[in-house]
Amino acid sequence: MTDNIQIEREETDSKGRYFIRLDGEEAEMTYSRAGAALIIIDHTGVPDALRGRGLGKMLVERGVEDARKEGRKILPLCPYAKAEIGRHPEWRDVLQ
Repeated sequence: MTDNIQIEREETDSKGRYFIRLDGEEAEMTYSRAGAALIIIDHTGVPDALRGRGLGKMLVERGVEDARKEGRKILPLCPYAKAEIGRHPEWRDVLQ
């Protein structure tokens, strides 16, 4: 069920977001850029119709993967992202 889910990304000089469009709804994780090497995750939202599919976790995981690839660190101000990273010790290498 999650194999065909596509995570898209939009980014400007100061902010960005990851999002999944599915069944006419959109789940997203937004962040702000604090310089070239730090992103601050400030919000993760999954509509009720999409809950229970692990989409929030997928968004956070993609952010972690991209941070590693791009040499960035993450400061998770969003309670969900902070908790999700806390549940995955293997992701903590990207924490600020």
